[in-house]
Amino acid sequence: MASETSQTLDRGLRVLRVLSESPGGLTVTELSGRLEVNRTVVYRLVSTLEQHGLVRRDARSRLFVGLGVLHLASGVQPLLRDLAMPVLRRLAESVGSTAHLTVADGDEALALAVVEPTWTDFHVSYRVGARHPLSQGAAGKAISLTDPAGSAYAVTSGELQSGARGLAAPVLGVEGLHASVGVVTLDGAIDEDVVAPQVLAAAHEVAERLR
Repeated sequence: MASETSQTLDRGLRVLRVLSESPGGLTVTELSGRLEVNRTVVYRLVSTLEQHGLVRRDARSRLFVGLGVLHLASGVQPLLRDLAMPVLRRLAESVGSTAHLTVADGDEALALAVVEPTWTDFHVSYRVGARHPLSQGAAGKAISLTDPAGSAYAVTSGELQSGARGLAAPVLGVEGLHASVGVVTLDGAIDEDVVAPQVLAAAHEVAERLR
């Protein structure tokens, strides 16, 4: 027997999903068309979500995801860190470079978890909470990669810090998450034949842990 579900809750979640995919915002009428739900029903859903700060309305009555979503998302970040840390620790120790989990936050890449190797004399100090444009650095560029085969990765040199080199792979197959796992080093060129397979495997393992 199929499990019971709440139609109202399902529609409310769909409202948030559609708005999150519409950076220019939507009117109630446009949202109703996207959801294929009666405008009156959509208006009630939006009003309820506005009361909880999950939807906001601008001066032109266009609807956007509200800041209340950030409070919900903040509770997810510790879970992501906890699940990723063992994988990052093994990666850092194996390749001798700083390993990190980076997530997309708007048009920026946010370092959510960082592990430095314990046995190297020199390594990059990469701060949790560091931000940079998604268009720069291996971590940001990898987030935008989509490869069904799971073999794509990004390599950069000196884009965020002089002399620093990075290699990162996207975390794929986790709905709603845009992230990458990568390493960064100051110790010469990255041996892609050695490092890339380990980073790809780590990104895959993080994805498996989050599903």
